[in-house]
Amino acid sequence: MTETHRVPGVPDGPTPPDVPTHSEGPEGAPPPDGPAPLPPPALLDGRAVEPEELRALALTGYGHFTTLRVEDGRVRGLDLHLERLTRDGRALFGVAPDPGRVRELLRRSLGLFAAASAEEPPTVTARVTVFDPALDIVRPEAADRPAVLVTLRPVPDGGATPSPLRLRTVRCVRELPEIKHTALLGALRRRREARREGWDDALFVDAAGLIAEGPTWNIGLCVAESGPAGDRPGAARVVWPRAAALPGVTAALLRERCGAGSGHAHVPVRRDALPEIAGGTVRAAFVTNATVGVRPVAAVDDLELDPAHPLITELAERYRALPGDPL
Repeated sequence: MTETHRVPGVPDGPTPPDVPTHSEGPEGAPPPDGPAPLPPPALLDGRAVEPEELRALALTGYGHFTTLRVEDGRVRGLDLHLERLTRDGRALFGVAPDPGRVRELLRRSLGLFAAASAEEPPTVTARVTVFDPALDIVRPEAADRPAVLVTLRPVPDGGATPSPLRLRTVRCVRELPEIKHTALLGALRRRREARREGWDDALFVDAAGLIAEGPTWNIGLCVAESGPAGDRPGAARVVWPRAAALPGVTAALLRERCGAGSGHAHVPVRRDALPEIAGGTVRAAFVTNATVGVRPVAAVDDLELDPAHPLITELAERYRALPGDPL
């Protein structure tokens, strides 16, 4: 008989079978400090989700989401995350989740996480997924009552500064790139292939050979004047690719609140030399998303870039200094 685990404060609902009592360490061994606390359950509209309710999401992939990093009960760009949920909800379902309700559900999940761990308040990555559990693959037009699923996970590597990425370019344009949807097959397949070949991730290039985005991030380019003048401190500026891509929250915060600039340009892939765009030369690049903030790029294909460029360091510091909005 499978033992179930109950979390105080969660409304009644069956717990998925075979919930682990601890996370595994290296090679499948328990962590050296003993069993870890149970993670909070996934909450669907504020209650423990039943496995059957995830069937439509698992079998169709029809939904949308946003991912937030929560620190001290605050979220950078919370207003932009809520705007994304509203915009994408109307596009996919004709209705949008109530922003106040989303904040309430996030607070509840965080409270359960804090009760199950020694961290108060917790620093976590939260994902808010919107989908209709009653969606029928034959009659999808009837899906107009989406529910809100909140899941939490620890911040990767405890929030340590991430190492620079080595990227492999690949021809890919996500379906409906302006929407953060749950259909991740194409993006994750490219990431999987790149990593299996020894790269850290994939960089998507459109049919015209222009840089667009990555599987779960946007990319910014540090452009400086060609020649020695471009090496002067402060000489570089940020240029964003002008190609079909997700309007990322972190990229928007960097442009609007961290002085990263709003310049866009068509960025061709160059394998033999640093690309020349917007009247200058690309000296460095960085990727952005809510989980890692700003992460430098060490190389694109065989082209080496400067992961320690001072402009990247400055933008990362400005981003970390942004005050989050309280949930």
